Amino acid sequence: MSGPDIHDDTTDDHERFERELLAQDRDTRRVSTADLDDETAQDLVRELLDTGTVTPVVDERVLVHEPSGTAFESMWQLAVFHEGWTAAVDAGEGDE
Repeated sequence: MSGPDIHDDTTDDHERFERELLAQDRDTRRVSTADLDDETAQDLVRELLDTGTVTPVVDERVLVHEPSGTAFESMWQLAVFHEGWTAAVDAGEGDE
């Protein structure tokens, strides 16, 4: 036998396994909006209205997300945006 068989070489297996575990950890920390249905979005927007985080502009029929200054016509889009914005601020990536 002249050397190790390249098909039986497992020296990089632990590195691949560690990369896979790190990717899974990163994925579990990400905010998922896939489970944000209309009812949940409406509840979140009502809460944001109550706390003053969102301001309705009746004349233009939009909701303004005050911390970012972004306007939305859809409650669902606003809720999804706020979830992502909150995650970014918590991670230190957004404007405060």
